[in-house]
Amino acid sequence: MKINQKAIFSAILLLTALPSLKAQEKMAVDYVNPLIGTSALGFSEGKDGGGTMPCVGPPFAMTNFVAQTRENKISEMPYVYEDTTIKGFMATHQPTVWMGDYGYVSVMPQIGELKLLPNDRALPFSHNNEISKPHYYAVTMKDDRKEIKGEIAAASRCGMFQFTFPESKEAHLIVQGINITENKKDFQGYLKIDEKKGEITGYNPERMSSHLGPELSNFKGFFIIQFDKPFESFGTWNSFRTEPDIVKLGTEQYGARMGAYISFKTKKEEKVKVKIATSFISIEQARKNLSIEIPHWDFENLVNTTRDVWQENLSRIEVKSTSEVQKSIFYTALFHTMLFPREFSEYGRYYSPFDDKIHEGVSYNDYSLWDTFRALHPLLHFTHPERVNPMVQSLLQMYQEGGWLPKWPNPTYTNIMIGTHADAVIADAYVKGFRDYDIALAYEAVRKDAMQPPFRDTEKHWGDRDEGVLYEARGGLTYYHSLGYVAADRTRESVTRTIEFGIDDFSIAQMAKDLGKTEDYDRLMGWSKNYKNLYNPETGFLNARLFNGDWHGNSQEGFTEGGKWTYLFGAMHDIPGMMDLYGGKAKFVQKLNENFDGGHYRHDNEPGHHYAYLFNYAEQPWKTQELIRKHTSAENFRNLPLGINGNDDCGQMSAWYVFGVMGFYPVTPGTEVFAIGAPQFPELTLKLSKDGKSKFFKIIANNLSEDNMYIQSMTLDGNRIKEPFITYTQIINGNRLVFEMGEKPNFNAFSYKP
Repeated sequence: MKINQKAIFSAILLLTALPSLKAQEKMAVDYVNPLIGTSALGFSEGKDGGGTMPCVGPPFAMTNFVAQTRENKISEMPYVYEDTTIKGFMATHQPTVWMGDYGYVSVMPQIGELKLLPNDRALPFSHNNEISKPHYYAVTMKDDRKEIKGEIAAASRCGMFQFTFPESKEAHLIVQGINITENKKDFQGYLKIDEKKGEITGYNPERMSSHLGPELSNFKGFFIIQFDKPFESFGTWNSFRTEPDIVKLGTEQYGARMGAYISFKTKKEEKVKVKIATSFISIEQARKNLSIEIPHWDFENLVNTTRDVWQENLSRIEVKSTSEVQKSIFYTALFHTMLFPREFSEYGRYYSPFDDKIHEGVSYNDYSLWDTFRALHPLLHFTHPERVNPMVQSLLQMYQEGGWLPKWPNPTYTNIMIGTHADAVIADAYVKGFRDYDIALAYEAVRKDAMQPPFRDTEKHWGDRDEGVLYEARGGLTYYHSLGYVAADRTRESVTRTIEFGIDDFSIAQMAKDLGKTEDYDRLMGWSKNYKNLYNPETGFLNARLFNGDWHGNSQEGFTEGGKWTYLFGAMHDIPGMMDLYGGKAKFVQKLNENFDGGHYRHDNEPGHHYAYLFNYAEQPWKTQELIRKHTSAENFRNLPLGINGNDDCGQMSAWYVFGVMGFYPVTPGTEVFAIGAPQFPELTLKLSKDGKSKFFKIIANNLSEDNMYIQSMTLDGNRIKEPFITYTQIINGNRLVFEMGEKPNFNAFSYKP
């Protein structure tokens, strides 16, 4: 489909130019627009789309239920806004565009001639006939003047589809149990039709990222599919890139691209309901999940129940604004921060893809740690404190069951991205008082990342997504310890590794200090400054160095998803050290200005997400305030499918936005300190939990307007905040943060310690 980029941007300009509509009585959940970020387009050429999908289900659901517009794979989501046909209604576990799906299954309604393969069974649809909410999705598909309406409601592990058929003597529901088109590994799915029970059971063992991690002989995505209408005929089918081999009245099927179908007659406007239960443990567990989550056939009841859950979660932050568009952007961003990490346990038990066994306990999975350690996990400390300890515990279980903390579990080790930012997530939670897990085990796990190089470290170059490597921990750590930097001619992405190892070392050091491990603290803090060994005074940048100490000839060598500007201010854990290294505050600010004014800042990717806040540390907080207004605007966030500038990366981009409009941001993990930005709502209330009791923290921005973007003064419970920083303890113990806003910068709004 050819997209008119100019037309889209014209629509954006028209939308932002319209006056704000008078607010209607809406609840927080009503403002969520799950279509935001579903466009494959980026905000400009060379930039990625949001990589989101309009999934249905409660917060942190184990399984996402979504309309499928394409055959998803690594680099393609199951739903893309520009697509024009529906190919199925899917139970998926794909977390984001760059990661793979696993254990999925889909169902597709059809009338007339039986067509089984995705492209053959696809039905056209229009977004004009589509409704998308966190708790409900509906779309009307039209073909040969006949319509089929598909609707989705869901709980965490189970979902319900409702299909409204026209009158037909040949109506079908096609089940796709597995859909391998590129057979990297010999996965064989299985399903069985039970006509008497009116259900199909089976499993899908495919993991699209399996070539990157360990073998898991016991991994299966089990499913039960039940129908509320008896079927008159049925069969199974099996195909791999060719026409399906159909077995009429067949009850069992194995294969790599196979499924089943049921057929029946329908009356005009007849509704047929389908329930899908999923499990990673067994068919029996899937049945238990279904009996707990959806023991009935009441579609509306399920919609309303899930809606109530979303309303409770979303209303943990309440905003006041005259702009309906701004509210929709905000609550959709908040919605995106409540999807991952996903629940992975099933009522007291979980399958572990780290030792391929079943365990007792609670588990989460799909941690996008390279992204989410920056803002998503710190935001959960406020919005979902009840989930923080279980999420840390889940990481520790992965360590116990697999030997290392994961970097990007999908759902097991994948050798994706660099750094070991589970260290920062765990240390940050610890520092902020979340300690309901085995602290000794937690320290053991993060210490191993910092101290122990991976097996055969000096024999490998550790490329991203190298196959057969299993997991890399910190590839290049041997050189980081011995040379004081990762050597570019021995390890790929050497500069970024050096910086990010330092962030994690600093975070672990804060745990070590609190636990009285002085020797570890001193060593970790020393290593955390290794990034300085890559500062090249001749270029004024952090550059790659060779094993022999020489500078690499290419100044853009050694970086991950960026270049020398992307990582110049990357040492978020040592901002005073960066200032000294770059010649003091004045020169530091000069470099910062050059970064932003010269167009080097890339908001569409995570490494620079803290850069706008660095002016606070250099005594120019008004520049931070200008940049927050700019980057929380339509420049990066819009109430449109083309609405997120860059991949949302499991909620990190959205978490940055939420912090941005609240008025403070967690620059340095492993500390309690938040840098002040600038509030973008006249009033915002956080519902917090302190010592197990609920409390409110209100953020007020007096005189806030389009022109009044600058902080004139700031008080916490009536006491003046003298520096542009606030701590986690102050927020948790506080009640009322008040900003006085004005049209011009107040250079004396904050004072600085000499």
